[in-house]
Amino acid sequence: MAACGAEEVVVATVGPADCQQQLRTALAMGADRAILVETGGAVQPLLVARVFAAIQAREQAGLILLGKQAIDDDCNQTGQMLAALLDRPQATFTSKLEITAQQARAVREVDAGLETIEVDLPAVITVDLRLNEPRFVKMPDIMKAKRKPLEVLKTDALKVEAPTALQTVAYETPPKRSAGAKVKDVQELVAALKQRGIL
Repeated sequence: MAACGAEEVVVATVGPADCQQQLRTALAMGADRAILVETGGAVQPLLVARVFAAIQAREQAGLILLGKQAIDDDCNQTGQMLAALLDRPQATFTSKLEITAQQARAVREVDAGLETIEVDLPAVITVDLRLNEPRFVKMPDIMKAKRKPLEVLKTDALKVEAPTALQTVAYETPPKRSAGAKVKDVQELVAALKQRGIL
């Protein structure tokens, strides 16, 4: 990030105390500081977005990078919610990123292939795993990371309002599908579709 003109790299996450391990790994990879907002139980995307918005109010970051989706609930919502809360431009599913003084040029993975967009900074970017190959963490960097600041906060300290919790009321498996049938030719297919009232 120093090559992009970043003065400081701050990593943050929301979750239990165990998350400190991931933050220390990020510090060993080169981040300057870390922030853990401790919370118990399931963490929903809107709560995380509100926490990150509160952190942004303190830190005034010029660029916010998030993963495109969480590995636990696979929601793909936090980045978009954060951009809306901050009223900032966003680029999602970014697989390549170039930063200039005023803009970010993002190559996005979309259904039709790749799309390149430019957004004004400050911005929120959600990234795909192909954006970058993480650095290999060396033992000296791990030792240095232990001395880097890791701030632990509670959501109350940030004055973040927890959203109404979503609850799973019920779920069921889909009904079994009946076996398919083979037809010899188009005429037989048309006749079968007419018999079922599809044509």
